[in-house]
Amino acid sequence: MKSLQLKWVYLIVLALIWGSSFILIKKGLIELTPFELGSLRIIFSAIFLLIVGFKSLPSIPLHKWKYIALTSMLGTFFPAYLFAIAQTQISSSVSSILNSLTPLNTLILGGIAFGVNFKRTQIFGVFIGLCGTLLLILNGAVHHPNQNYFYTILVIVASICYATNVNLIKKHLSDVKPLAITTGNFCVLLVPSSIVLFFTNYQDIVSNVEVQKATLYIVILGIIGTGIANIVFYKLIQISSPVFATSVTYLIPVVAFFWGLLDGEFLTPIQVLGAFIILIGVYLSSKK
Repeated sequence: MKSLQLKWVYLIVLALIWGSSFILIKKGLIELTPFELGSLRIIFSAIFLLIVGFKSLPSIPLHKWKYIALTSMLGTFFPAYLFAIAQTQISSSVSSILNSLTPLNTLILGGIAFGVNFKRTQIFGVFIGLCGTLLLILNGAVHHPNQNYFYTILVIVASICYATNVNLIKKHLSDVKPLAITTGNFCVLLVPSSIVLFFTNYQDIVSNVEVQKATLYIVILGIIGTGIANIVFYKLIQISSPVFATSVTYLIPVVAFFWGLLDGEFLTPIQVLGAFIILIGVYLSSKK
């Protein structure tokens, strides 16, 4: 399959996986604290990746490990906790919507800090997508007046982490295999996430049936929503541009909203319009 077609396949697969991640976080938070959830998500991902990708670690040059460590913190460690904490106060839908700021941050950071060239069409596409995102945010605020929007700052910080991570990978790790990058990331994170989990109350409550059910959601989130998804994402970054790769965050809210419908949430006509505008932005930002 040609790279042009393949990158769209990767984009859609990632949108389906990551769009489903927010409802899994929501279900996990019913019984788990944000720090338990974030730690378990990383640990399950790390175990899975070390099983399937351990042999790829020697392919990482020694001088690249500093970038592996840095991208692990920015691309996974901090966002895993930030999203979990944020979703204790805002809905999964709003969280997924704010994640759409990632392409804009990627474009800005890429141009300012990484010397990435981009066309006017890409900028136009990003801002069109952002307009669609704003429609969704404003409409969501009207229908959820009791949510604490101060916590949206955490999601915005996470999106900046993602944007920095994408540019670092494109600039410094493009010659490293996606499986090696992902496995290396979680190899680095296994110890700090285990330490965080140790200082939670998880060991005392894990025998509870409801906690085990919540943990199962995080097993799915960790293996599919984090481990497998990161491999696909890093491959997407390598065969496309950073802006196109992060434009997956425009499609994620659409998937997240449909999960919300199944969980008792609903889409308004304005939200449908916002989703359509977002899709236009994705198309324009993908143009080289």
